[in-house]
Amino acid sequence: MTALPARVAAVLPEDAEDALLIGRLWDVETSGPRVVGVRGGDVFDLQHLAGTVSELMERPEPAAEVRAAMTEARWKTADVVSASLAQDTTRPHLLAPVDLQVIKACGVTFVDSMIERVIEERCGGDAGRATEMRELVGKALGGSIGEVRPGSPEAAEAKRILIAEGLWSQYLEVGIGPDPEVFTKAPVLSSVGLGAGVGIPAFSSWNNPEPELVLIATSAGKVVGATLGNDVNLRDVEGRSALLLGKAKDNNASSALGPLIRLFDGGFTLETLRQEEILLRVEGTDGYQLEGRNTVARISRPFEELVAATFGRHHQYPDGFALFTGTLFAPTQDRDEPGQGFTHKMGDVVTIRSSHLGALVNTVGAAEELPPWRYGLRQLFAYLAGAERPASAVASASVS
Repeated sequence: MTALPARVAAVLPEDAEDALLIGRLWDVETSGPRVVGVRGGDVFDLQHLAGTVSELMERPEPAAEVRAAMTEARWKTADVVSASLAQDTTRPHLLAPVDLQVIKACGVTFVDSMIERVIEERCGGDAGRATEMRELVGKALGGSIGEVRPGSPEAAEAKRILIAEGLWSQYLEVGIGPDPEVFTKAPVLSSVGLGAGVGIPAFSSWNNPEPELVLIATSAGKVVGATLGNDVNLRDVEGRSALLLGKAKDNNASSALGPLIRLFDGGFTLETLRQEEILLRVEGTDGYQLEGRNTVARISRPFEELVAATFGRHHQYPDGFALFTGTLFAPTQDRDEPGQGFTHKMGDVVTIRSSHLGALVNTVGAAEELPPWRYGLRQLFAYLAGAERPASAVASASVS
């Protein structure tokens, strides 16, 4: 692979030379999004192969076709990544690597985060009560619940005991009950990509990042690749009531995906992802640092079960879907006052990294002040209809 600046190389997978990477790039020449492939120091325009990433995923052999189509580079990886990290929208930069796919998410798929959700609920969204409730809930649950298989007879017995002790929770229901939690995280085309700001709305004072593995599936429910995601979480809002999940999860720039999708190819398969380690780093402008780890091997339900709960005869996705698979990470480290735990501050730089998928880097900002979401389906369809025309002819149909 062509030598890349360290900051740029850090965004790509450690085995980037063997990785088949695709994504979306905002092309300033034509004022619209292009489907691209990335190989080493080069970025290839794949728009002639497929107008959208969704369409590309539906091709019979997407991996082979992408490899064959990467013949003449149009951009340099260093330039595109640098512009993305600098939030320089005047240059070609990466977007979220999905387009028409529905953004779905599974929650409470790890025991550690399940217990934190119970604590949020018991606190009613009050961060000041978290330490006390964590001790009470931990004492009642003990360490055995981590070995319980969701939906098993043992899980049913645990539920019976917890109900008797007055500790049953809706989060425990989806954590160890027969059915996983599946919800729609964000509207189509609303996710942000590498370098972009991620939004925390003004009405939240207790929140955190959620580093997650995101599966990319076709309209047939076949998982064909993966990327990284930040399922930005408002702990105070969801803690008040699970019925506020939409308010807690879906806000301006609250879904981040990237940097690229890695297609299954050769030695990179779904089996590879079962052992993936996803690392989190938060760096504040105040000098604060937080590190976390999402060990995918500790997930309580297999990928196949999560996909089956999302897609099937009960629900279809004609353009495919991206599925957040949940997080093990639950920040309990105090940032300011003792007992208050962690919450974001404006300007936090969040880096989510794994060896096979690269690094997704975003900066926390106020959802109300970040660039509003304006590029929707009408703009995309207008762009695709005139994609081969000069920029001057399509500029009026596109909103950057």
